[in-house]
Amino acid sequence: MDNKKRFDLITKNTEEVLTEPDLRTLIADGVPIKHYIGFEISGLVHLGTGIVCMQKLKDFQEAGVECSILLADWHSWINDKLGGNRENIRNIGVPYFKEGLIAGMKCVGVDPEKIKFVLGTDLYHNNDDYFATIVEIGKNTTLARVKRSMDIMGRQAKENVDFARLIYPPMQVADIFIQGLNLVHGGIDQRKAHVLARMVAPSLTVRPIKNSKGENIKPVAIHHSLLLGLQKPPIYPVPKDKIRDVWVKAKMSKSIPNSAIFIHDTPDEIKSKIAGAFCPEGDADFNPIIDWVKSLIFNSGDKEFVVKRPEKFGGTVTYTNIEDVKSDFSNKRLHPQDLKNAAAERLIEFLEPARKHFEIPENQELLRRMKELTIKK
Repeated sequence: MDNKKRFDLITKNTEEVLTEPDLRTLIADGVPIKHYIGFEISGLVHLGTGIVCMQKLKDFQEAGVECSILLADWHSWINDKLGGNRENIRNIGVPYFKEGLIAGMKCVGVDPEKIKFVLGTDLYHNNDDYFATIVEIGKNTTLARVKRSMDIMGRQAKENVDFARLIYPPMQVADIFIQGLNLVHGGIDQRKAHVLARMVAPSLTVRPIKNSKGENIKPVAIHHSLLLGLQKPPIYPVPKDKIRDVWVKAKMSKSIPNSAIFIHDTPDEIKSKIAGAFCPEGDADFNPIIDWVKSLIFNSGDKEFVVKRPEKFGGTVTYTNIEDVKSDFSNKRLHPQDLKNAAAERLIEFLEPARKHFEIPENQELLRRMKELTIKK
């Protein structure tokens, strides 16, 4: 594969690349491209994690990138996920989450056997360089910068937070360098951590990332858009200058179950959740169903999106790109109910491999135990 094709695959369907010149240089250098994305063990795997993130792994795999996933059990503990109970995180959350990601891979065509899974506990065990790197990162940044990076945890620095949360951003940055990773990946909400990693990279000495000439380099950061949740956004209509901020706040959230479809949801659950989704007629700019058609259907490789409807309502229509969907919706030639029905039917079909994965008895049991921990009765 030539360098242009690799570049195009790595940057496909992304919101931001930090930076494109750095990526071109990395590809041209000929060194192995080593990727990672990290996940807190925070609840049931939804489509933002299980599909959108795994779609990029498919692109990376095709581009010859060495892909890895960090199952961040320590970060989950710091951020009080699963009640801050370490045993539940390690014994229930970690194995469930791994299987949830594998289920998503099966839907989008990723080979799970070629993905390296890394557990935070294993990475840090007897690893003096890891803790030395945390100190070195701390010596090359400021408390104010760390506080500004805390929204990667879904928290703001102005909140009354415990001290452990302050070490979360430096730990996340250290994860990159201790594994020797030159391509880091996440949603746009992880941008501040990746910017911090790029900022300190030239000054590190314990475990810096180097090019073929032995020079310190900055990791390239790839960010994709966040998948909108199905709920109405906190501000609506959304001002044009606030779209990115509101989009992050309105992202799919496992803590708001009806805002999210989970990787193993049944067809009836999918239909019910989409039927109740926020989908204002004529608004194609801030509309979760439009976003899902783009991010989950067209971005997954579908060449067509078929909307079936009676002849009296215009008959069946086949779309081959998201712009035509948006145009018809904006001009009210496509009704929200027809859009919802078509999206639900396609997602039910699309997620069939994931449902089958969770029919395996061991995975069924992991899901049952995870639901006991996360679903309020």
